[in-house]
Amino acid sequence: MNKSFICLTLLLAVSLSACGAKSTAPPSTTPTTPSTTPPAANQGTGDTTGGTTAGGTVSTADASAIYKQNCISCHGNNLEGSVGPSLQKVGAKDSKDQISTILNNGKGAMPSFKGRLSDTEIGALATWLSEKK
Repeated sequence: MNKSFICLTLLLAVSLSACGAKSTAPPSTTPTTPSTTPPAANQGTGDTTGGTTAGGTVSTADASAIYKQNCISCHGNNLEGSVGPSLQKVGAKDSKDQISTILNNGKGAMPSFKGRLSDTEIGALATWLSEKK
């Protein structure tokens, strides 16, 4: 019983520390110039979810990748929640602006992502999450 409690405590401590860990990767220096041609793999399909859209905004696929890189450790593979709350229906509860504010400022044990993610990335992630209803 005592070993189980210690293991559970250590697991919880490691999980919580993962939410606030800073990325050691340097920020991307790749310019985000608008593209008028979709990626070769998507030609003919009209699908532009592979990267930056013609307007220079981050696409849904990129928002999903941002989630996987920054949020999955606390909110789970399928937004089901683990250390953090479930985000499966977060759009029914919070608006895009409310989600953006939470991403920028943090909330409770959730850290702020301002400075870690660009305003464009935060906006794309907020839009993507606000569609989860």
